Parts: sequence; structure tokens; C-alpha cells
Amino acid sequence: MLETKDILETINMIDNENLDVRTITMGISLLDCMDEDINKASEKVYDKVCRYAQDLVKTGEDIEREYGIPIIHKRISVSPIGMIAAPCQSKNIVKFAKALDKAADTLGVNFIGGYSALVQKGFSSGDYALIESIPEALSVTEKVCSSVNIGSTKAGLNMDAVKMMGKIVKQTAEKTADRDCIGAAKLVVFCNAPEDNPFMAGAFHGVGEADCVINVGVSGPGVVRAALAKDGDGKTIDEIADMVKKTAFKITRMGQLVAKEASKRLCVPFGIVDLSLAPTPAVGDSVAYILEEMGLESCGCHGTTAALALLNDAVKKGGVMASSHVGGLSGAFIPVSEDAGMIAAATKGTLDITKLECMTAVCSVGLDMIVVPGDISEDKISAIIADEAAIGMVNSKTTAVRLIPAIGKKAGEQLSFGGLLGTGPVMAVREGEASVFINRGGRLPAPLQSLKN
Repeated sequence: MLETKDILETINMIDNENLDVRTITMGISLLDCMDEDINKASEKVYDKVCRYAQDLVKTGEDIEREYGIPIIHKRISVSPIGMIAAPCQSKNIVKFAKALDKAADTLGVNFIGGYSALVQKGFSSGDYALIESIPEALSVTEKVCSSVNIGSTKAGLNMDAVKMMGKIVKQTAEKTADRDCIGAAKLVVFCNAPEDNPFMAGAFHGVGEADCVINVGVSGPGVVRAALAKDGDGKTIDEIADMVKKTAFKITRMGQLVAKEASKRLCVPFGIVDLSLAPTPAVGDSVAYILEEMGLESCGCHGTTAALALLNDAVKKGGVMASSHVGGLSGAFIPVSEDAGMIAAATKGTLDITKLECMTAVCSVGLDMIVVPGDISEDKISAIIADEAAIGMVNSKTTAVRLIPAIGKKAGEQLSFGGLLGTGPVMAVREGEASVFINRGGRLPAPLQSLKN
């Protein structure tokens, strides 16, 4: 039985602390849409996505209105298109991207993810053509998001794919330079990519998933910060961790409610709740501000990695007790351009790309929404991807890179994406090149801890 104080507390979280369901994401398998004729395959993709998700937006809006819970985005993830394109033997893979974008427009969803390839151990038929097509695909579509998984703890790192993605990231930024390089903001490179992630740009519907599922991503950095600001003074580290866990539990219960209700109304199985503290540019809705509320003078100073480790662990522990199925990424996100506190820290110089790399060893994702100088070399982008992927591979965790080369801009300037993607200060990268290392190619072997059988 809900008590009055619990209801009032939730209302306050929504009204004053930026609590929201960030996304209801419908995952749809496209494995039955394969066809040797790319035109027929594209039509099948469009038809199936529109048929399965025809009531997604309306259902989300109905739940939002009836329960008073903000549901910011309605999204779709699909099977990796690199697999669906395999039988086509066509290099014109962009037709799939256009079909997905058309479906997203027809349905009124915010984003559709899955223009993806899984190449952690090598390229299969369709993967290479898809990766080569990413710059064009993201320049001619509005709502399509793309991801490439280049490594895993079990397989090691595909260094040929790592090299390739440095070129693709740079070309994607160049093709959308007239729109603040927005294409690169919709492209993420993974190691150990989860198959049930509801968050963009990395969402795709894994091959082990059911034909169709509902996954919900819930967020609330402002709620956690407000709890620490209200009762955190004088508390020990243990007590701070308990406060975060209790708050995460409350947030996740709301996500579970929305997920179950959406599942029932859409007659689609409930997949997972992803409790990820995903910041927005809104005042107070910041992961950096949580870390500063714990006692840091500024995000990025010494102690930041330890504070983030505490936060990430407590969020996972609190969330897992509140839902029957917790999955996706679930933890703390550190996307620079989307977090007002991180933008401030990067602007004044306390947070740089090296410190962010350290922080990714203990948080849920990786180097996310980081704007770098436009003259960065392709090989340097590849080297950054390799470093980040190695952290994920060795530590058996998901890591990712979403870099935006700011074409024509230098460190100290900025790009403005608008909406949830925010504004990114152009951050300097380290001197020196790793071209010889990157161009060796091959596979970086999996660590010993991958041999668990």
C-alpha cells in the first residue's frame, strides 16, 4: 500500500528534481525480413516496424497523461542491419537507413537504433558494406542511430575494425559539418555492447532477444543530487552509499510500473528496466553535480573516480532490488555535452579527456558526447577507441566511444546540438600519434580472464 508521503515525494521528484522516464524503447527483430533483393528487404523492414510499433507513441502518451509521469522519448531498436543486409550482396546499404528513418517519421518516434554491425571477431557478409555506408546514412537521415561493436572480453579487439571506425567517425562529422557535425553524435563504437540497451545512440535489438520486447530507460540525477543536498551533510561514505541506493530503488520502481503497463497495453513482453543516471542540460539534472555534492570541489579533481565508483555501484544495487529484470547499461552516464556540471568543469579545465578515460573504468559507458578538435587525425580517433575498448575488454564491462570531431573548430570553441544532446566544449586531445600501432591491424587477444569455462 502506498502511503501519502511516498506519493507526495514522487510528485516532488517529478515537478522539482527532473525525475523522468527517459525512454520507452520497443525492440523489434528483423531477422525474418532478410531477402536477396535489397528493395524487398527494405520494404519488409519498413512494414514490420510500422506494424509492430503502430501504437507505441500513443501508448506512451496515454501512460504519461494517466500517471503524471514524464516519458521524454519513445524509441525503437531493431536487429543489427549488418546482419539483415547480408543476403543482399549490395553495397547500397543506405536503403535500409532510409527505410528506418521513414518508419520513424511515420510512427512519430524520436529515434530508431540498430543501423549496426557486430564485428568483435571479424567482418561477416554485410558488415563491411554497412560500416562504409554509415557517414552517408547518418547524413541523409534524421532519426537513425548507428553503433558498431568492435570488441569483447571473450573475443578481444578487432583492430582492423578499430582502424576503420576512426575513418568513419571523421567522415560522418565531415558530412554533417553544416549541422554542427550531428551525424557523429548519433554514432557510437562499443566494446561488450549490451543487447537490451534502450538508450541511444547504442540501442540495437540483440539476436538472442524475443521477436518484440519493451525496454524502459529511467533517469533521475537531479533526484539523487537533491537527496544528498537535503540529508548528506556530515554523513559517512557508507551512509552516502545507502542514501543513493534507497533513491535508486524509488526511481526504478517508477520505471518498473511504466514498463509493465506499456507491456500490458501493447501486448508485448516486458524486457528490462535500465536505471541509468542519464543527465540532461537542464539545471540540476547533472551527474557531475552529484559528485560535487559528495564533497568534490569540482568534477574532474582528484577523488572524482572514487566518487563515481561509489555512485555507479550504489545505483546498480538499489535498482536491482526494485525490478524483476534490470538490464541495459544501468549505472551512471558521463556524456559531457549533456551534463551542465561536466560542461562547466571542462570549460574551466578541471575535466579533460584523460580524466574522463579514467572515470570510464568505473561507470556504465565510456567516452560519451565528447567534442574534439576538427583537425584530429583518423588514426588518433582509432587510438582513443582502442584505449577505451581495452578498458572494457580487460574489466569485463561495457565501454563505448562517441566522439564528435568539430570540423573547422579548435579547442576552446564549442558545438551546439540542442535538445537532450546539449552543447559541447571542444576538448583538447593528447599530443603524439599512434599511427604505426593502429595500422598493424589484426586482433588484440582476449585477456586470460575470458577463459571461464
